[in-house]
Amino acid sequence: MEPCAYTAKVMRILIRGVAVIPRPETGVIPKADVVIEGRRFAAVAVGEEVSGPFDRIVEGEGKLLIPGLVNAHTHLAMTLFRGLAQDRPLMDWLEKEVWPREKRLTGEIVHWFSLLGLVEMIRAGTTAFADMYFFMEEVAEAVEKAGVRALLSYGIIAPTPERIEPELKKAEAFAREWEGKAEGRIRTALSPHAPYTCGPEVWKKAVGLAKELRIPIHTHLAETKEEVERFQAQTGRSPVEWLEELGVFGVPTLAAHGVHLSEKDIEILAAHGVHVAHCPTSNLKLACGIAPVVEMLKGGVNVCLGTDGAGSAGDLNMVEEMRLAALLAKVKTGDPQALSAPEALGLATWRGAVALGWGKDLGTIEPGRRADGVMIRLDQAHLFPDHDLLANLVYAAKGSEVDSVFVDGRFLLLAGELQTLDEEEVLARCRELAKKFR
Repeated sequence: MEPCAYTAKVMRILIRGVAVIPRPETGVIPKADVVIEGRRFAAVAVGEEVSGPFDRIVEGEGKLLIPGLVNAHTHLAMTLFRGLAQDRPLMDWLEKEVWPREKRLTGEIVHWFSLLGLVEMIRAGTTAFADMYFFMEEVAEAVEKAGVRALLSYGIIAPTPERIEPELKKAEAFAREWEGKAEGRIRTALSPHAPYTCGPEVWKKAVGLAKELRIPIHTHLAETKEEVERFQAQTGRSPVEWLEELGVFGVPTLAAHGVHLSEKDIEILAAHGVHVAHCPTSNLKLACGIAPVVEMLKGGVNVCLGTDGAGSAGDLNMVEEMRLAALLAKVKTGDPQALSAPEALGLATWRGAVALGWGKDLGTIEPGRRADGVMIRLDQAHLFPDHDLLANLVYAAKGSEVDSVFVDGRFLLLAGELQTLDEEEVLARCRELAKKFR
């Protein structure tokens, strides 16, 4: 199936009689008419007649409309490694299982397994994501075809001096080529993988290049206790302190994980406006620990949510991440009121949009904002009764209830049917390619 191209005509769409969560903190509007004009929301009308004509009318009765979910950290093509080398510590998993296999990757493999990840994410309500990996041109082409929104970056791994220039050149070439492509749905970043895989020279050059290109940095930070303790023993500083000294936080920075942070680390991150992508499932599966989400939020850090790659997380389900984030915060603090359902939804929507650089355009359903949204079927046993639809969304939903997904007013999933991707073709190609990695 060929992707559905944007039409030159400005489409006017009515979603009629739908329950809406315009912003997590304002709760649920039980019934509204939502109007989309072109790529933006034009109206959220309650108790008033909306005038036509409309190019398309979508019936919203029995459904809940929420802002598009934002996956702020993943490695899309690692769907290839789902089910391989499970139940291992992070560094053992990476060094013995993942990195050797990644040497066998090709552009074709990355492209098709990126499409597989996109099928999965769209079906579970993700409309935007941040990705760091290899063969990123192939990832970008998959994103363009699927119609989603993404912050993309080549993952720089340069532990030795001879790797520095080649890695930086790949990262720069990709950023220059793809920034602003796909009608502005693709943005780029620079991604030194982590403080333990890239030395100070790499970071300094990456910062200079990021400033020149006016793009952010996306990296891994303080994921395991062992990593942080080893780094402190070698440098006398925490990874956060070390990056601050190098001037890394002088450019917008998205840091994944942030599991093992001191009070001083949190103060530094807040002072520099660093965004932290909390990845509950991956951190649990690899026994990394529970990130201090409540402490970060109280300290002024913008915390968002990510799945990490399917190799470590198992799936790419942002609905599941919301639930886990809320539950883990309560366990870690001993406070059942910690990270309420509205706050958890905020992590998965507007906070993620801010972290990816789209905070002025995405994350809420309000006139003038980009029309990225997700419609969820409410006729599910596990969503009855509907005392509190927002609470049900966070604590009871599975992701499989997603009925329709749209980005810039264009439906990527409509009534359960993918509109831009051929799921059967993707599954067939991935099934064949995966045989080479068993």
